[in-house]
Amino acid sequence: MDLGQGLADKAVSVQITVRHGHNLKGSRAESFLSFVRAEFNGALLGDSQKLEAVVDETVDYNFSCSFECSDAAHTLDDLAHKPVILTVTEILPKEKKQKEEKTIVHGQAVLDLLPLLHGQCSFTCSTVLHPAPGSPGETATLDSSCKPVLNVSVSVPEPLLSDLQLSESNLLKVTVETAYSVPEVWNLSTGPASGFVAALQVPLTAEKEQILTFSNGVLKMGGEREPVPRPKKWPLGAMLASGAQYIPDTSIEEEAVDMEDGDLTGAEDKEFRAEAETHRKRVSWDTERRCFLDAGGAAWLTRRIVESRLWPIEIMKVAQAGAAKGGKGGKEKGEDENQISFHGVAYVDLAPLLYPGATCVRAAYKIHPFYDSDLMLKTKRNQSVLRESMRQMVTQAKGRLSSVGSCKAAPSKIFDKGVKDTKESPRKTVPQGKIGPDDNIIEVEPQVNTEGQMYADSKTYLVIEIALDKPLVPKRPPEELAKRVMQLIPPRPPLPRRPAGAERAVQEFQTQVANVAAQVLDQYQQLFGAPAEPRASSPDPNIQEQRKTQLLGELNYSGKYFAFKEQLKYSVVRIVREKMLRTEAFADVQQLQAFLSQLYVFLVDEMHMALNKVLSVSSLENQPQQQLECSQLRHFAREAQLNQDHQLATQYYQELLARDRSDPSHWFDFGCFYMLRADYQKAEECFHQAVSANQGHLSSLLMCGILAEMDGRYEDAETFFEGATCVSPSSVVAWTVFGLFYQAQDNSIQAEMAFLEAKKCQRAAVVPSSAEDGDVQTEALDTQAESVEQQEGEEEESVDENGEGEDGDPSVSGSQSDTAMREVEDSAVAGEPKAISTAVHPIPSRPTSIYMETVEFLQQNNALQMVQRALSQELLCPEGGLSSSYHLALAQLHTLRGEYCSAETSLNAALSDSYEKPDVWALWGHLHYLRGEARDAQKCYERTLNFVTDASDTHPIYLRLGSIYLQERQFEKAKATYLRACKSSPSCLTWLGLGIACYRLEEMTEAEDALVEANTLNNANAEVWGYLALVCLLMGRKLEAEQSYKYALKLNLQNKPLLEEIEDMQRHVGFGNPCF
Repeated sequence: MDLGQGLADKAVSVQITVRHGHNLKGSRAESFLSFVRAEFNGALLGDSQKLEAVVDETVDYNFSCSFECSDAAHTLDDLAHKPVILTVTEILPKEKKQKEEKTIVHGQAVLDLLPLLHGQCSFTCSTVLHPAPGSPGETATLDSSCKPVLNVSVSVPEPLLSDLQLSESNLLKVTVETAYSVPEVWNLSTGPASGFVAALQVPLTAEKEQILTFSNGVLKMGGEREPVPRPKKWPLGAMLASGAQYIPDTSIEEEAVDMEDGDLTGAEDKEFRAEAETHRKRVSWDTERRCFLDAGGAAWLTRRIVESRLWPIEIMKVAQAGAAKGGKGGKEKGEDENQISFHGVAYVDLAPLLYPGATCVRAAYKIHPFYDSDLMLKTKRNQSVLRESMRQMVTQAKGRLSSVGSCKAAPSKIFDKGVKDTKESPRKTVPQGKIGPDDNIIEVEPQVNTEGQMYADSKTYLVIEIALDKPLVPKRPPEELAKRVMQLIPPRPPLPRRPAGAERAVQEFQTQVANVAAQVLDQYQQLFGAPAEPRASSPDPNIQEQRKTQLLGELNYSGKYFAFKEQLKYSVVRIVREKMLRTEAFADVQQLQAFLSQLYVFLVDEMHMALNKVLSVSSLENQPQQQLECSQLRHFAREAQLNQDHQLATQYYQELLARDRSDPSHWFDFGCFYMLRADYQKAEECFHQAVSANQGHLSSLLMCGILAEMDGRYEDAETFFEGATCVSPSSVVAWTVFGLFYQAQDNSIQAEMAFLEAKKCQRAAVVPSSAEDGDVQTEALDTQAESVEQQEGEEEESVDENGEGEDGDPSVSGSQSDTAMREVEDSAVAGEPKAISTAVHPIPSRPTSIYMETVEFLQQNNALQMVQRALSQELLCPEGGLSSSYHLALAQLHTLRGEYCSAETSLNAALSDSYEKPDVWALWGHLHYLRGEARDAQKCYERTLNFVTDASDTHPIYLRLGSIYLQERQFEKAKATYLRACKSSPSCLTWLGLGIACYRLEEMTEAEDALVEANTLNNANAEVWGYLALVCLLMGRKLEAEQSYKYALKLNLQNKPLLEEIEDMQRHVGFGNPCF
């Protein structure tokens, strides 16, 4: 589509009407004669009539003018970046012998025509009249209510753009702000006056491109920062009123360096930029150039960014001195005035504009010396835009470098439309500063760009912003993503609402029954005194009957019996109406009798329930045991996973779901369990159930996306990943996994976008918390140090090979066991464990990169297929590399896959950095344990527990080390290890291990207490019943021994040595087996 498509057949008239002027002041105090002149794009649109007006009163100009907007003249691009200039001029009264009228310019106003490009047919605005130097308005008050303004209206007979053109077109805004730390040789006081020019080229249509030239750079000395916010300037020449050079309602705002994607974003770069933006010289443009892009231009811009993401912005210094002295000809004078000195270039990465929904790129970019070879290599362009621009300027007129604006659109000579050789004739190299005989400007660069090298030596950088009205790549709105996820996984329908009236009626009846019972009890105590204790001997039935008769007589005589009936009457009526749903009288006597019988039975049952709540005398020991919490069930399930008891783990997860099927975390944990077993179909079903219960469950959305990608459903996977980033835009893991997905699809730009967002989220999470957590971490570290010292003291005493110390005394160990058991009984596992263990860990250090943070999430949830891709990115990122954490994560991956040799190699590499890594030694121990190397595993576990800092998951260490001690018959050490496990993360297995150790040490009381605790947590463990049978046999409790033995056989005890030991003990004591 051509630039003016839709306007080529006919021109559209743009009507401008200046209606009123307010707060205008003249050179005289009473009245003044003035008129308004309108100009656009260098053309005079007309002058209004000359009107006499009183100072500070409204001037009714009612002046209309127009111009034709077409693709030939006054194009849509002109409307985008050029304003209508309105100049108010006062005509001074003639003096004697004065032939011509004298005039004085009051001020200028600028009218932005951008609303016409947004589809509006008319608009009205009040534009400020900026005073010209020396005008009466310059000395007026600065009060906003007194500022002179012009009321202007703009209209067109029809929209300049059709709906289709409006939706497909775009508006590109290029703002060149400031170049900081410019070469020190630039000085205001010495040498001829100089101008500073920046230029770049952008496409306007599929056929035409535009060279944008910013020639109004101003050199400033250092000493203070540029003010923010500060207004942006029009790309125009000098105006009569300095205030009219600023674009209304636009400004340059300050932006955090961390949010930039440019060249200078590191920590050392921040310090340099802070110093350069305050103390060093700079060149300021602060100019915005708007470009109207039709559909072809926007597509061409997108295609160029895909081909070469780097966009060159050239900069130079231009001498603006007058004609040279001497006998030089005109041509040589023009050549000297248009030399390209200090030729530099900044390469702006425009790939972020291809991110979905992205509309702006703003950052600081280094200025490099300009070389044609670098330009071709980085941007695939073969010619300088400055040379092209200067050639056009020299051709049109000499000295045009001082004007500001952009060159007229012309077919590009810079972008290659295909791979073909240039047909330019070879040129001779000429010295720097000289002009070849056949050219107006230098076409062949010198071998070394000495002046351009000064940019690199001074570390000069340019701050630039390139923005679009609409993104080149539209982003799906969150509503559409949520709808798409709902189509893939329909949400679970809400539970039906149950009527609350009937329940409230029953509760009210029970409350009234309890009140009546309390009053009857008070009356009884008044008559007969306090009731007897429940465990006391039963009173005589005759006495009870006498007391009952006396109580009823007293209630009837006092009227309380009738009051009690009235008190219950209202609640019974509510039950009949809301519970029994009867509101009409019965016509049949039999139906009435049947209904009364039904009502009586119901009321009696509810009365008994109410009285049982109020008058219950059962002891606390007889109360039903409280159910295990969901966090405990989850902990036990993961413990079963650790021991590869998948059947038991499945039972725990199913019990979690039975507790609450609407909790997405239960379904998610069950899905991760199936991921470990590589049953991906069932895992996906569980994750879908989690999303169905909660459409915003982040972890389940990510796992659904991972499984969809594994199954080849890439569109569904993209929907899930994008939905996860919309649910939690600040999630580092969500953006990183999204980037890994795009990288697997060879979509490098989208992958880069996702990784950049993840890094921004990580930086945003680190910065606010660093200041807040400083004091908290200090206190936590102090507390941790004290606990470690105390723990080390306990270890030295309890893990003594010679059995000396406190643990050597059975009485002392028994008291310690009792204390520990009481502590664990009073402390349930609160909250969801991050891993299998719920122990208190040291303050973890934040992952060094987004990839390691993602690896941690993926490994916890057994998404091993994507872990390797994240680790490969960790090798490539600057923050990562072959670090200890990388080798540890790789070893964990190999261990989960059963690749023990590769895991051993990675662990050796992890230990090369430091031997004080408890997680590395813990994984070494697990590796030896899985290989059956008990001795080596024991050494690694002991070394892990002796470190000052704990491993991230100590529960499997305690379990496996304790089992090794039991196998090696080191029962004292086993007891101490299991005791620590029961304190940190109690479970059936930890109490069982403690009970076995105490049994082998012949501490029967402690053994029984531990086994009872284990039985409380899991009464379906056959080994617990087996050891309880042994304890009961040794303690001579025949009935309990037989019951424990029956349950052990009923639960199919598979431990043959334990069965043989029980049978031997039964034969030894002579009881315990019902078959005897």
